[in-house]
Amino acid sequence: MKPLPIGKLRGLQTCASPRGTFTFLALDHRQNLRKANPRFQDDAELSRFKLDVTAELAPCATAVLLDPEVSAAQAIAAGKLPGDKAFVVALESTGYTGEATARKAQLIPGWSVEKAKRMGASMVKLLVYYHPNAPVAAEIEAFTAQIAAECQKHDLTLMLEPLSYPLTEQKLSSDEKRFVVTETARRLTALPGVDLLKAEFPLASDAPEAEWLTACADLNAASRAPWVVLSAAVSFDLYLKQVIAACQAGASGIAVGRAVWQEAVPLEGQARLDFLRGPARERLQRLNAICRALARPWTEFYAAEAPFDWYKTY
Repeated sequence: MKPLPIGKLRGLQTCASPRGTFTFLALDHRQNLRKANPRFQDDAELSRFKLDVTAELAPCATAVLLDPEVSAAQAIAAGKLPGDKAFVVALESTGYTGEATARKAQLIPGWSVEKAKRMGASMVKLLVYYHPNAPVAAEIEAFTAQIAAECQKHDLTLMLEPLSYPLTEQKLSSDEKRFVVTETARRLTALPGVDLLKAEFPLASDAPEAEWLTACADLNAASRAPWVVLSAAVSFDLYLKQVIAACQAGASGIAVGRAVWQEAVPLEGQARLDFLRGPARERLQRLNAICRALARPWTEFYAAEAPFDWYKTY
């Protein structure tokens, strides 16, 4: 097993189930939610939605992924995030800079790894756009390594979320996506300090189910870190089947957002709460049960040593 410093190990512990599996409730969305509901152009409305989802669904997750702009501090201040529930906070601004075929990520202005550590986050999440053959691939690798070094400096766990994209005007085919997602895992989890991979399902949503398990197994073999599969706004029924395949292949759990709560986006008031307390909660509980039963514990990857004089050199 790979050794981890005590702070990073504790971050993983606080975000996982007792068995060492992850069910992250993902709520770091910003621009896509503003596009989906014009009312969310108002920061207060967007924050209110996120806090409603956090309050109703956080107890069914092992940790919650929030953004620092309208939800992380606000959920804590309002008492909507349970005191015993770990949280992860995003680092990146939404969207990308550069050309569509050479995408670059950037940090939220005024935000940092050090600030996330000070506010009590168990880990941080960094989203990058990455294609192994893109002209900016080396630049993205260097950017990721720089953030990973900051996380190592502050002994804070790093969850990396690489998103694939095409190098032409055409969407990635299923075979292309499989290559990009798998090769991305191979390259970026090799960087020192990348502790957890938030991975896309390694095939297009219309790929034959007969290919799912093999594709996920290839991703699992490529990743040098434990990985969780994100939901990418697919339907709950499709995501449920993807999660089963991913966990059977070696995933350590999930980071799920819209597949659980997307129908609540246009709702308000009691209708929103009714959906969150009914179908959304049932979905997350079901996914959590699958992860606890099938996912590979992160404890198979990492361990820490604590000699009695550890604090002298910490």
